[in-house]
Amino acid sequence: MSDFDYDLVLRGGTLASAAEVFEADLGIRDGVIAAIGRGLRRGREEIDARGRIITPGGLDSHCHIEELGQDGTAQEESFASGSAAALAGGTTSFICFLPQWKGHSLAASAPGYAERARRSRADYSFHQIITDPTPEVLEREVPALVARGIRSLKVFLTYDPLRLTDGEFLQVLATARRLGAMVTVHCENFDAIGWRIQALLKAGLTDPLQHAWSRPPVVEREATHRAIALAELADQPIQVFHVSCEEAAAEIAAARARGVKVWGETCPQYVTLSHDDLRAPDFAGAKAVCSPALRDRAEHARIWRRIQDGTLDVVTSDHCGFSFATAKKAAGSSAYGTGAAVQRPDGTPAFNAIPNGVPGIETRMPVLFSEGVSKGRIDLPTFVRLSSANAAKLFGLAGRKGTLAPGADADLVLWDPDRETTITQSRLHHAIDYTPWEGMAIKGWPALTIRRGEVAMREGEVLAAPGSGRFLPRGPYALAAPSGRVPDGFDAAAV
Repeated sequence: MSDFDYDLVLRGGTLASAAEVFEADLGIRDGVIAAIGRGLRRGREEIDARGRIITPGGLDSHCHIEELGQDGTAQEESFASGSAAALAGGTTSFICFLPQWKGHSLAASAPGYAERARRSRADYSFHQIITDPTPEVLEREVPALVARGIRSLKVFLTYDPLRLTDGEFLQVLATARRLGAMVTVHCENFDAIGWRIQALLKAGLTDPLQHAWSRPPVVEREATHRAIALAELADQPIQVFHVSCEEAAAEIAAARARGVKVWGETCPQYVTLSHDDLRAPDFAGAKAVCSPALRDRAEHARIWRRIQDGTLDVVTSDHCGFSFATAKKAAGSSAYGTGAAVQRPDGTPAFNAIPNGVPGIETRMPVLFSEGVSKGRIDLPTFVRLSSANAAKLFGLAGRKGTLAPGADADLVLWDPDRETTITQSRLHHAIDYTPWEGMAIKGWPALTIRRGEVAMREGEVLAAPGSGRFLPRGPYALAAPSGRVPDGFDAAAV
């Protein structure tokens, strides 16, 4: 019989769950939380956690890692590098994307992607992007996907060649309804953006700032309203991705008030970055180009209010890295431009050809902790809900991830709440050559990350080996179930 009751004991930390904050020891056995209490018996290894805040490991439910393009090339952020960055920033699990390209089956769109993912150091799952909802895809491939434990579908209402028509979107919603899958939506109006882009280019306005001008809040608000209306018609739960403005958040709040199963997500960039960053000299504004676009700085307070009132109850990174030197500055390098790419006199691309996305998987939790907890905008339980617990509930991982409870995976972060530091590219672990938060002062930083009972990061050094992460299959769960309310009592999705 072993002389030790636990493999690892964390002694005297301040534990923060989604509901409460308290001091206790935490014992880990066989990769799961075995006990929480005072005076726990001995562990084979013990860590003095006094003065540290212990939260569940982060669950980043929206990030793009080593994503495959239509030509078969992969984004430069590999599973090995992206997961190292995740663990360094306190994120122990993430959900990334399986692509589909129009005219191709799901399998033909992502050959070998699951094998690539096996290099991850963090635990992972997938959302399936649907761009071509043919009968074969909806009736054969998606059910097989759900049977494998991939229980969420992603749709775009903008971007060529990714967007769906309203009719196609309804088909996806109805399929998800039948299978018990969640649908996530990128909400912007494709035609409105295209119309604005062509007018801006005609006027000779091509700077990175004009990316934001091409897709103002009304464009996001309209598509959010439409996505919710169609989801309500089909009685299918949805999450609206990366909400950037009060106008879109208000649509979600109004729908929730009338009982619609809709949730809203936002990202650190929408409460910290702004038009000012798009105006940076020497084309550096391209580093902050993402969609939906950054807003005026005054929008930050409005998004914080929607975080505080629960309308936006998940904060993800939407990590989508394109290096500045090799992609952001390379004319015509974006796969998601609208209209013909225009090269500026200095050789840099016009705003509509700049690849959309910012790297943030490592900085997501520290920025949220610093701007939220350290500055008094949110308390620790809210931080836990935003960074892990709510995403676990929304995507079928509740009870396993995002919680401090016996039987849950021992995914933990020990925070030094008083550590003051500055974000710099030199300290980060991602493969991208910049961070849009360069020079940002932070209070509170992860000192230790534990993934399934093993120390995966200690004081900035990532210890978890590539390939030590595990795929997270997801079974049926309550939040993905329909509400049972349809117009006139006629359930079109059931026919």
